[in-house]
Amino acid sequence: MSTAHVIAAVLAATTQSAPAAPVAAPNDYALEQNWLCRPGRRDACSTPSLDVTEVAPNGTRTVRTVTRAKAPEADCFYVYPTLSYDPGGNSDMIANDEERRVVEAQFARFGTVCQTFAPIYRQSTLTWLRSNMIGNPIPMDPELRYNDVRDAWRHYMAADNKGRPFVLVGHSQGSGLLKRLIAEEIEGKPAATQMLSAMLAGTNVAVPKGKDQGADLKQTAVCRKAGQTNCVIAWTSFRETSPPPANGRYGRAPDPAQETICANPAALGGGMATVNARFPSGAGIGDLVTDSPRWTKDNAPVITPTVAVPGLYAAQCVTVNGANVLSVRINADPADPRIDDVGGDVRFGAFVAQDWGLHLIDVSLVMQDMVDLVPVQLAAWKARGR
Repeated sequence: MSTAHVIAAVLAATTQSAPAAPVAAPNDYALEQNWLCRPGRRDACSTPSLDVTEVAPNGTRTVRTVTRAKAPEADCFYVYPTLSYDPGGNSDMIANDEERRVVEAQFARFGTVCQTFAPIYRQSTLTWLRSNMIGNPIPMDPELRYNDVRDAWRHYMAADNKGRPFVLVGHSQGSGLLKRLIAEEIEGKPAATQMLSAMLAGTNVAVPKGKDQGADLKQTAVCRKAGQTNCVIAWTSFRETSPPPANGRYGRAPDPAQETICANPAALGGGMATVNARFPSGAGIGDLVTDSPRWTKDNAPVITPTVAVPGLYAAQCVTVNGANVLSVRINADPADPRIDDVGGDVRFGAFVAQDWGLHLIDVSLVMQDMVDLVPVQLAAWKARGR
């Protein structure tokens, strides 16, 4: 997910709406070409290396070899965030570099515990957001995005699921669409008993104040312990030193009788916990930087696609300025040779858009924690005789 996407979204939020788009024909998700990831083929999930370079506080580097599961017992279904540079209001169905990069950064690692499914969908584009920004909106069909995700889901359930447990994974626009999918296609249906969890990063999920269930999702509770299943994990990330402002978009529900969920994948029961972040090692780190990050002061290159920085980040869910958010602490030591801050803020030049927090790295911050939850939830699901 690019900085450009978020900057455009911030500005577009205050401009006029785009005109209606012509009705588009539905996609056929029986066609392999309409998926970024499916089991048993070479694609955006199966081909990237998952190896990780761990950079210790003293600068020592250790390369960890990571392999995919050969016969995973669960499925993971992913909907990616806003990222398309296609010229129309809705993206086309051709996967470009931006789709492949975000899958590598946010989802391919689930292949160590899941069969991976990721549909291409006709999302609202950066182009549409920018057209709003300059007051010359282009047509965009807001329902087309959801209809594609819904149709891909229905195809997956009919042709691939075969009663297997599953996890839903999303970020930003993708999380919002999955929230609706749960409400319309899963709750109250047999599929609900197969859902291990829904991991919805970078979106607001509302519940009645003081409750763990209701409002946006009527029958799906918040995950409060690792062995809980058929539950939702949602969070929006902010620096501990820069909490959401009073007019922030994240962590608040529009209804004063409601509040938003914050569930930390690294500590579902609450409290401060070290998070197991995984970052892209090069300049593709959410397009946050123009050059590759200096992981150590000597600027030595990292040869793996992914970097871990053990102990650098910790996080806990807090209520601050009326918002429920994941508060992120950086345990940096300026005297040691390791990077002190990976970034993740949305910037307008030197200005930091505080109301977006660390939206760009919502997933990267807890990437391994998300993956590690899947086998725990699967074991609990199996133990209950599902």
